Amino acid sequence: MNAIDPTEVFRQEASELFEVLEGALLDLGQRPDDRELVDSAFRALHTIKGSGAMFGFDKVASFTHEFETAFDRVRKGEIKPTQELISVALAAKDYIRALIEDPQSTDDIIGEAILDDLKRFVFPDRPAAPVAEIAEAPPLAPSESKQTGWHLYLEFESHILRNGSNPLDLLEDLCKLGPCFVVPVTDGIPFLDEMEPEDCYLKWDVKLHAACDRDAIDDVFMFVQDEMKLTLSPLEQVEAPAPLPLFQLLDEEPAPAPVAEMAVPAVEAVVAPVAAQPVAKAEPKPEAKPESKSEPKPEAKRDDRGIATVRVQAERLDELMDRVGELVIAQARLTQLASSGSDLSIKMIAEEIERLASSLRDTTMGARMVPIGSLFGRFRRLVHDLSRDLSKPVEFVTTGEDTELDKTMIECLADPLVHLIRNAIDHGIEDTATRSANGKTEQGRIELAAVHSGAQVLVTVKDNGGGLNTARIRAKAEEQGLIASGAVLTDHEIHQFLFHPGFSTAQTISALSGRGVGMDVVKRTIENMRGTIDLSTRPGQGTTVTLRLPLTLAIIEGLLIRVGEGRYIIPLSAVEECIELTAEDERSRGRNFLNVRGNLVPFLRLREIMTASGTPDRHQKTIIISTGETHVGLVADQIIGNHQTVIKSLSKLHSDVTIFSGATILGDGTAALILDVAQLVTLAQSKVEKQHISEAA
Repeated sequence: MNAIDPTEVFRQEASELFEVLEGALLDLGQRPDDRELVDSAFRALHTIKGSGAMFGFDKVASFTHEFETAFDRVRKGEIKPTQELISVALAAKDYIRALIEDPQSTDDIIGEAILDDLKRFVFPDRPAAPVAEIAEAPPLAPSESKQTGWHLYLEFESHILRNGSNPLDLLEDLCKLGPCFVVPVTDGIPFLDEMEPEDCYLKWDVKLHAACDRDAIDDVFMFVQDEMKLTLSPLEQVEAPAPLPLFQLLDEEPAPAPVAEMAVPAVEAVVAPVAAQPVAKAEPKPEAKPESKSEPKPEAKRDDRGIATVRVQAERLDELMDRVGELVIAQARLTQLASSGSDLSIKMIAEEIERLASSLRDTTMGARMVPIGSLFGRFRRLVHDLSRDLSKPVEFVTTGEDTELDKTMIECLADPLVHLIRNAIDHGIEDTATRSANGKTEQGRIELAAVHSGAQVLVTVKDNGGGLNTARIRAKAEEQGLIASGAVLTDHEIHQFLFHPGFSTAQTISALSGRGVGMDVVKRTIENMRGTIDLSTRPGQGTTVTLRLPLTLAIIEGLLIRVGEGRYIIPLSAVEECIELTAEDERSRGRNFLNVRGNLVPFLRLREIMTASGTPDRHQKTIIISTGETHVGLVADQIIGNHQTVIKSLSKLHSDVTIFSGATILGDGTAALILDVAQLVTLAQSKVEKQHISEAA
């Protein structure tokens, strides 16, 4: 087993924190008075800074610290977050991500420019100066011998280090409020053989000589308040001795080992036993045994929460899914062998293994399921940036974030949705002047939704723009020679030209569109996922794009059929019904249409497509399949039945065989090809068009 790289773990956790930070910043642009959003952003920043320093990402810790310091006025409520400030903060987030994921691609000049912009919005009335100098607390003059301050007793929970928080960083932040005199309390340190290396056993007695209010101190510990006990009381005016450098103190009077290890230059420590002076409003003494006994309780509770979720590498889930697929194939072979014999005990075992294999398959597929909200969250930044660049105010609304899809589907779906959202904003949403002239609100609206529909998931992208310009699409299609001038086509058929390679109605080529390489890629990607894409539009009211996707690409329920001597699989999610091919349908061999309850449905004879040898069965069956609103019949010799299908990809040598989307292994060890429903529907439509042309001629 390969050892886990700690820095890779940090990158994964940082990626999640970046999503939280970006979401909080984008929400802050809509709700600037929401304190919880500000605190959420600061918690993410603070964790990134602490963890970055822990794993050796010093530039990350330094830049994030400057970011925190400059943004501190927002947290204190001194300024409100404007859209310009949010944009600079998002750029700072991108720079921190680059420092973590690809440090070689970054430049210090970029970071300095971002901090300068941040400072310009946060401190508009101050001259240009490094953010660190502005945020630094003024030092106390040596002549000031008497001053007010606070007496603090800090006791952190033992697991605080495991959560990425460093008490020394907090003490350093505390020192920025004014001179601090810190005494580490070491009486809680156990014997060496009883010590846990990841636990914190030190406590601190702190005298802060600064005329600050209690809120300023609470702000220092705001992110660890649930993991510490803070005893605080006003400090009486006392003679404040001039602080000595820490290294001089260590030379003159040796300190216990924990102090030397935990020393931080910004914290001036005085090595002395804990004074017997009372701590304010006497809470139970920190060193008392009852409190030390109570420490394991919250720790045990936290451990239970940690066990609830486990981070697993995606490759291991893929490998597990492959093994389950092989088990399903072996189980199918066992079932077939058991059915051919007469031993009841073997049949009982085969049924039990089939039940267990089915349960294991469902459990494994469930482990691979990811809420689609993790994908939807990525597009908020895309909409924000496009809205700013195109000067089109757009409201972005998502629903159905809890809808689950296979993680492979989530990864494949990202690029198509980017194209669709970009098109919706660039082509669909009108500019503010046009919307006002048409009696619409100046702000456009993009809705991204997901919902389960049987064995499929429907993902829709809807806008309230001007809708599709059918006349312009038709004119462009005629100009490119895709249709003859004057040809009779429905609006739905005309809209399908948008998916033709190289087709674009944009009048100019821009950084966003105009080259005609978007929608055809979307359709090809969706079809490779065994899905379909539908377009619907209402002039002046908007356009809706609907993606119909299977739940998974690994194992599906299929319908096993026989054509000649070959066996094939049709995805069960595409099957509408099965009917028998009548003698009347046989006689109309030239037309290839079925009358299904008054509706004419074109059908394909799979024997002709597969060039099957031999005589067709006397009673052939027709399987009605659908993709979107289109229905097509497939004529086969026999319907064998339902089959759990483990999908195996075809080799590159078979890439030109478009009517098959993959293959599977049957119970007897032979292979069966999986039919590509979308390609068969396209083939049927082309045959219908040729038939219409021949009849017209």
